[in-house]
Amino acid sequence: MRLLHTSDWHIGRQFHNLSLLEDQRWVLQQMLALIAEHRPDAVLIAGDIYDRSVPPAAAVQLLDQVLSEICNQLAIPVIVISGNHDSGERLSFASQSLRQSGLHMVGQLEEMLNPIPLADQNSESGVLVYGIPYADPARVRDSFGADVSSHDQAMAYLCQQIHQHHQESQYAQWPVIVLSHCFVDGCESSESERPLSMGGADRVSAQHFNDFSYSALGHLHGRQYRGQPSICYSGSILKYSFSEQHHHKSVNLVEIDNQGDCQIQQLELKPRRDMRVLEGELQALLAAAENDSNREDYLLIRLTDKHAILDAMGKLRSAYPNVLHLERPGLHTEGEVRLQGREQLKKGELTMFNDFFQQVTGDEMDSQQCLMVSQLLESLHRSDDAP
Repeated sequence: MRLLHTSDWHIGRQFHNLSLLEDQRWVLQQMLALIAEHRPDAVLIAGDIYDRSVPPAAAVQLLDQVLSEICNQLAIPVIVISGNHDSGERLSFASQSLRQSGLHMVGQLEEMLNPIPLADQNSESGVLVYGIPYADPARVRDSFGADVSSHDQAMAYLCQQIHQHHQESQYAQWPVIVLSHCFVDGCESSESERPLSMGGADRVSAQHFNDFSYSALGHLHGRQYRGQPSICYSGSILKYSFSEQHHHKSVNLVEIDNQGDCQIQQLELKPRRDMRVLEGELQALLAAAENDSNREDYLLIRLTDKHAILDAMGKLRSAYPNVLHLERPGLHTEGEVRLQGREQLKKGELTMFNDFFQQVTGDEMDSQQCLMVSQLLESLHRSDDAP
């Protein structure tokens, strides 16, 4: 059997108030081309298909187009679980009817023990796919009456239920594939992931997945595995924070034999615009932009200049139109202690303005300029004191 594993699409996401919908459409078109080329027996999507529980209409329309092409035009089944960003109830709408077209939406935890059998051409062997939608311990207690108080205990219970159900099913000899949206302990996270709980209580042990032939995981945005290669995160389809600037985005193509052994190939995804961090002085960055063929990437820029710059963002965007965030670490020289709040005000308004004037122009104010500013400050104070 051949499966394509992906997760964390986050359709409808915004980054620094910029919609990423067209970037998502771009990379999803690449994924459709890979699916058409490799013809997997099923596509597995391990949660966070949307970025929020009530997605915008344009995000719903894009998802509908992608799933329609996979299920209807390519005739390849799709199995989806809900993630912590999704609404499981909304994803489960019309799920019974959609199964007839090959779209399996597992949004509710109660649907976990309704696995999807994927048979080979002879229908004599195949794999059995269980979807575990995201659920916190309280949801597991409500759905199964289980005595669990942590994410780890909840996952241990759910995996035990799958093992028992599989052994009692007519597919007991088939390898088991599990989809899960969780945080496996020891894996690397990034800034764009919403915590499942506070204080590290959301971690679950990789050991719960040891006996499955392949665990298609979602939630963490960096592609990685824990314990063994078959316990695997495919990662998000795009970089969703500058902490991911060194990530390589891909989907997993998984080959599974009748004994449950699998081989994993990572198929690269290329973004419409990359997400990068640039650091240096303003003039050096502007000069480098002339030969930068990727000037339209999404950028975080750290300016190392140690003086004030008038309209630094405007100057940068004239060369790099998609600068999304600007940092000025260069203003804080080594050993310098920043004067803040009341300590800064103790210098006096005229002295503070003179410091600002010197940083911007490189010269101190002359006597005439000092007189004009003093008169202006005095006038402002009189107006404040007026009844």
